[in-house]
Parts: sequence; structure tokens; C-alpha cells
Amino acid sequence: PVTKFRRVGQTNMNADSSRSHSVFTISVESRTKANPTAPVTKKSALLHLVDLAGSERQKSTDAAGERLKEASAINKSLSALGNVIKALVDLADGKERHVPYRDSKLTFLLKDALGGG
Repeated sequence: PVTKFRRVGQTNMNADSSRSHSVFTISVESRTKANPTAPVTKKSALLHLVDLAGSERQKSTDAAGERLKEASAINKSLSALGNVIKALVDLADGKERHVPYRDSKLTFLLKDALGGG
């Protein structure tokens, strides 16, 4: 089922095309004591569940108006994610490189999960 926050729209390629990315983040925290007099040890983690809207060739979908704007935004966001991943690969290969996390809301939200924590 589609929630009120999820955008879908019909294109020539897909009758229920997702028009947005979804990011669901779960914060998990654990607190333990080795014994009653020991200090509390705290561990925490974030789990990101991500559903990316698919990239579509605008020519193939015959998108116009609002659908065309949505498709452009989706493609720009996916391109920004690709640029971040490419920059991280370059860094891992020892190249000096700026990682453009701030180029999209998606990459900025996922910065810690992508290695920029």
C-alpha cells in the first residue's frame, strides 16, 4: 500500500511509478553493565532502509509537466549518489578527492552510512 507521504504517478513505462525516494532510519541503542558497580556501557547504531525511485529515460516515458519535473529531480538525485560513490572509490584507491555529500538531500541524509560519518 502507498502511504500519504509516498508519491507515485503513471508514466508510459510504469502504471505505478515511484516518484520519490524513501529513507527510513532506525536508531538502535544498547546499555549494559558488566556488574552492579561498573559504569554503563552504551552502544548505538543507525540502520537506514532506502527505497530509491527508478531512473527513467524521459523520452521513453513521454513525461510532461509535473512528471517531467519529478523525473528530472529523481535523475539528478541518483546522479549525485553515483558521484558520491565514485568519489569514495577514488579515495579508497588513494586519490585526493572531495566527496560531494551536499549535492543532494539523499546523499546528505545518508552521509554517515556512505562513509562520511
